[in-house]
This record gives sequence, C-alpha cells and structure tokens, in this order.
Amino acid sequence: MAQISPDRIAVSTWSLHRLLGMTYPHDLTTTEIGPMQETYGEGEESLLGLPSVLANHGYHRLEIVSFHLRSRDPVYLGELRDQLKIADVTLQTLLIDAGDISHPEHGEHDQAWIASWIEIANELGAQNARIIAGKQKPTRDALDRSVKALTALADGNAGSDVRLVTENWFDLLAEPAHVHFLLDKLDGRIGLLADFGNWSGPEKYADLKSIFNRAELCHAKASFIDGDLDEADYGQCIALAEAAGYKGPYTLIFDSEIPSEWHGLATERDFITSREL
Repeated sequence: MAQISPDRIAVSTWSLHRLLGMTYPHDLTTTEIGPMQETYGEGEESLLGLPSVLANHGYHRLEIVSFHLRSRDPVYLGELRDQLKIADVTLQTLLIDAGDISHPEHGEHDQAWIASWIEIANELGAQNARIIAGKQKPTRDALDRSVKALTALADGNAGSDVRLVTENWFDLLAEPAHVHFLLDKLDGRIGLLADFGNWSGPEKYADLKSIFNRAELCHAKASFIDGDLDEADYGQCIALAEAAGYKGPYTLIFDSEIPSEWHGLATERDFITSREL
C-alpha cells in the first residue's frame, strides 16, 4: 500500500502565528506595510529566521501570509529569498490575505492593491499567489465582477512563473456550484486552492469531494478537541482528496490553543503521512 510522501507536506505561517507573534495588518488604502502589531505577543522568531527553523523541524515547503511580511523593500525581500534558499525551503505560496474584487464600489481599487502583491510574490520567487475571489454574496453580478478582475490579474501576470490561485472561501465561493462556475469561466487561467476548514455542515464531505479534482493546492486544516486531533474528520477529508485524484501538497493549518504549534503540526503531518492509501 502506498503512503503520502513527506515531500507533499507544507506549512503556512498562519499555523505559526504565535511563534512569530508580530503581524503587519493590511490597510487597502496604501501599498505600504502598516505598523507592527504584537497580535500574538512578542513572538519568538522572525520571518527571516523561520526557514532554518522550519527545516530543522523537517519541513521544506512554506506558505507565507502577506500580513507576516514586515517590509516590501527589495533588500528585505532579497534577504528572505536568500534565507529560503540557504535552508532549502520552497516558497510554495504567498497568501494575499485581503481585498474584495467582487465589491461593486471598491473592487477595482482592491484589484490594483492585489496586483501589487502579485509583484511581491514574483520578487520572492513564490510558486503560487493566492487571491481571494470575493466576499460578496454569490449573485451573478458579483461572480462576473470576480471573473473580470481575476482575468485582468492573470493578464497582468502573463509570462510569470507564479501561478495564480483562488480558494473556496467567503460568501462568493461558499458552495461547489459557484467554485465550478468561476473556474469554468476562467478556463484554467486561475487555479484552485481547496481548504478543508472553510466549509462545514452535513454536505461538507460531498462538497469538498466535488472540487478536489480541480485542486492544485490544499489547506489541510484539522480540528483539535481538548488537544486531540479529530481523526475521523481529518481522515475523511484526506481520503476524499486522494480519491478525487488530488496530487498536490498538503499545507498544514493549525489554529488551536492546545497542543503547541509545533506539536500540533507534527500530529497533522504524521497522521497524513502514515495513512495507507
């Protein structure tokens, strides 16, 4: 029986937000990085130091949430790129974590803001950049605005090695039909990052299964109950992804008070890689 290779495991900086402590919240009125905030305390590690720490824990694929970058200065970005290379850590995705391109009033402005972050993804040498498809209710107008904006962003990124993806997230893409509608309209120009944790309810597994045959990336978020992994839920999510033919990486998403972040990530990783397929 085959098993999922450890090479398919990645980690998001969101899963280590307590370790990093600091965030730089977005202000969409400017492309400048905002003032540092001790959102999760002082933290124990900087983003520049994270690649080597990550490698020491046996992880070699990383996703960075945009609000963890303390600067967009080319020198800083170069230092981060160098640290990733030295530690042999692949920057899998820059998660552009704000903006609503489906909004009828400020959607165009947010589109330009997102485009500026796609440039950062290119400077960092990321393999992918994740864009929020929209936060509006999934009316036809809102979906059409999203398709138009995503098409323009793909046009602006033409010739780049950075693959643009979106995610089954927020109201616009809260159900499979709208994910399929959007991706069909975009005709392969934007990929899909499928997240285990964004959907819930009685149809969760059927809904996820219906989109995973289109997924290129996965946020493998697990639930922990009193510090214990919800193995039934996590196992079913992984099984449906594999059954749908998903071949991409599993990015570990951890967001519980207990156990600790590294322990929680190791629990998720070991559960995935020990499964018989």
